[in-house]
Amino acid sequence: MNPDVTTELYPPARLAQVQEATAEAGLGALLLTPGPDLRYVTGYDAIQLERLTCLVVPGEGEPFLVVPRLELAAAQASPAGALGVEMVPWDETDDPYALVARRLPSGLAAVGLADRMWAVMALRFRDAMPGARQVPAGRVMGRLRVRKSPAEVAALREAGAAIDRVHRLVPGLLKAGRTEREVGRDIAEAIVAEGHARVDFVIVGSGPNGASPHHELSDRVIGHGEPVVVDIGGTMPSGYCSDETRNYCVGEPPADYTAYYEVLRRAQQAACEAVRPGVTPEAVDAAARDVIADAGYGEFFIHRTGHGIGLETHEDPYIVAGNTEPLRPGMAFSIEPGIYPGEHGARIEDIVVCTEDGFERMNLIDRALTIVD
Repeated sequence: MNPDVTTELYPPARLAQVQEATAEAGLGALLLTPGPDLRYVTGYDAIQLERLTCLVVPGEGEPFLVVPRLELAAAQASPAGALGVEMVPWDETDDPYALVARRLPSGLAAVGLADRMWAVMALRFRDAMPGARQVPAGRVMGRLRVRKSPAEVAALREAGAAIDRVHRLVPGLLKAGRTEREVGRDIAEAIVAEGHARVDFVIVGSGPNGASPHHELSDRVIGHGEPVVVDIGGTMPSGYCSDETRNYCVGEPPADYTAYYEVLRRAQQAACEAVRPGVTPEAVDAAARDVIADAGYGEFFIHRTGHGIGLETHEDPYIVAGNTEPLRPGMAFSIEPGIYPGEHGARIEDIVVCTEDGFERMNLIDRALTIVD
């Protein structure tokens, strides 16, 4: 990545913000192992290994990054190397958990552990600091990550454009007689070719498989006249994710499918138009759900309306009944109502960002059903 872009996405001031939030939360330290939290704070996309890599952010005092000596060069070459944070290498015969404990003040009441930390690492930290209560670091990191900066929104916009380009290729890949797995393989290749660093998921749900929201690719042969749900996403070199669902039919679709698909389009549009600062996620969910229920399909909408997205495909905020935390500018999330009667199913998904006065879509491809000859 361009160094200027990296600095905008992972600004040096972020470490100080995290430290301030750690102290405000009453935590003695945050312990961030490889994963989205570590990358958010430092830009370092560290490999998750059985050897401990951990950014230690104390409530007071200087942060430091503990790394296996064989990973030191990679850590120094990453954006973390430009932060001026001390890097503490450890050797194969060292105990890195004890090393962390020794460098922190004794008697800490509580520490925050990265939400994606391996359980075995959490247990080792518990043994090294038996008096410290362990809490999820998400209590601190969540409220920082949930509102995207302009640079983050730009990264999501780039991810949305890349996955749009893949969906434009899908009609040329879908043909009666091909299997879901064959189509999925071609889509996966296109995801990387269109700019993603890696493929996160490919769902190609034909016929009844389209009624399973998280269907895995199978060897089912796609038949003529069958609707197909295509839900795809990946991670860009920036670290930010894409996620988009569109619907296709090989030949003319069944009449009952066409009827509920138009309901679904209206529901997805209603939910998007409900997005603005101050509105609750549960109200956005209700905007989609009410349209579907009023048309008689309520029992077939079996999941929440959306999930946050950023350095993870699924993160806060969740667009679901019961979430009453008001939306604020910079929050990014999917709007993806679905209807799944059984013989087939449909879901329309866009990533949107809450703006100062409404919303912006990251995905711009037409939401109409695409008929493939």
